[in-house]
Amino acid sequence: MTAEELEEIVQNMRDVGADLTHVEAKKAGQGLPKRLWETLSAFANTPGGGVIILGVDEERNFQVTGVPDPAKQQSDLASLCDQMEPPLRPLIQVHTLKNHPVIVAEVPEVSHTQKPCHYRGAGLMTGSLIRVADGDRRLTQYEIQVFLDNRGQPSYDLEPVANKSLQDLAPDLLDTFVARLRAHPDAPYRDWDRQRLLQVFRILVEHQGRLVPSLAGYLCFGTYPQDVFPGLHLAVVRYPTSRPGEASARGERLLDNVKTEGPLGASLRQGTNAILRNLQRRAVIEGLFRRDVWEYPVEVLREALVNALAHRDYSPLARGTPVQVRIFPDRLEVENAGGLFGPVTTERLGEPGLLATRNAHLMRLLEDLPVEDGRVMCENRGTGITAMLEALRAAGMEPPHFDDRRTTFRLVFSNAGMLDDATLAWLNRLQVRSCILLLCNAASLSSRELEQRLGRNQTNLLNRHLSPLVAEGLLERVGTSLTDPNLRYRTTEQGRAWLEMHGEEL
Repeated sequence: MTAEELEEIVQNMRDVGADLTHVEAKKAGQGLPKRLWETLSAFANTPGGGVIILGVDEERNFQVTGVPDPAKQQSDLASLCDQMEPPLRPLIQVHTLKNHPVIVAEVPEVSHTQKPCHYRGAGLMTGSLIRVADGDRRLTQYEIQVFLDNRGQPSYDLEPVANKSLQDLAPDLLDTFVARLRAHPDAPYRDWDRQRLLQVFRILVEHQGRLVPSLAGYLCFGTYPQDVFPGLHLAVVRYPTSRPGEASARGERLLDNVKTEGPLGASLRQGTNAILRNLQRRAVIEGLFRRDVWEYPVEVLREALVNALAHRDYSPLARGTPVQVRIFPDRLEVENAGGLFGPVTTERLGEPGLLATRNAHLMRLLEDLPVEDGRVMCENRGTGITAMLEALRAAGMEPPHFDDRRTTFRLVFSNAGMLDDATLAWLNRLQVRSCILLLCNAASLSSRELEQRLGRNQTNLLNRHLSPLVAEGLLERVGTSLTDPNLRYRTTEQGRAWLEMHGEEL
């Protein structure tokens, strides 16, 4: 950090009147602050890390007071960093600011394989913090568990459902699943017997000397998984206003409230249907036929639900939280327990080849889990987000907002940018017509000159736009005939009136 950058940061804190999310100022007039380890832990666990400035008094509008013995405080801070787990290696420098020595420590974020960083003297549960706004907050038990799970490969999806057996699984679903496995042409397990397949794919696991369903197996093939896991369902709620809990003009707080249960495939179908019945549809006429366009592309909704059901956290502390779909007049939200896993960040979502799966065994089952019409639950190739973004782009809609809060992950879709095909075509036609009329209002132009300005094929220009504009009286020809090499076009009084009338639409 340069002296100029340091001065700018301090001035920003003065302007805001508080510490910044990634900057903490401490007076440190009599040595290191007693609980400075809290900020070290918080910055190390926060994306992007942070900067600690010693010798700036927050309580006196961030006045530069300096530190009495910069060399000793620099050494003491380095020693404190060694007492963190993992030990921290920040860049610690002494700067001169307003003729006072100050210490600046740039604390890097630790790897996801080392979080949560904590102070050994306080222990993991009380010595782990996170940065929230301009302060440090102790991590909850669940947040600590999420960080620990992200260090390796969780196996909660393999936990045995102790009081269940093969008889509690749906035989028709199992038959279709096994048939799909045997249909893979080059698979080494094509000729294995049914029992071996169920064990190898961890649908059944051993528990106290007998075979019972795994959590993943019970969620995929159980006749009613919610008898053991009542919180593992999908909830679809439609609100009358843009704020949850706010009543409509008629006093309604909810317009629909659906709880979908059953195995994951059934929950996906029921959830999709519950969403669609609460969405608007527009009718688009194409020739002799009518096509209904949903408020949100169906493939986008399905992909969002699949991601939420497949990638959610299935650890014990998260099993009481269902996947939630919230439908508002201006947006649709899909939220699940558990933030992004491993090296995945919101910035990297949709990156080609990026695969990081919290529930590896569950995901393998979903590749061949029958859902409907010969389809399976998911491909498990890391292409879901990319397909979602492409479908939204094709529908003229903006990308979703990704909200990762470590213990939850939320997708937010806005319907503000939705334009159906008919509207897009109308806008395109309107814009081309207006451009032609504006150009020919400034000066009479030939079709070739218009083609050069608009970048369109001359034949198409004549057939699709020029001739209709002349027929409607908005343009007039200046020349003897259509074959006249000097034939030009100019905007009529009626054309100028059309431009004024459609000005706001453009």
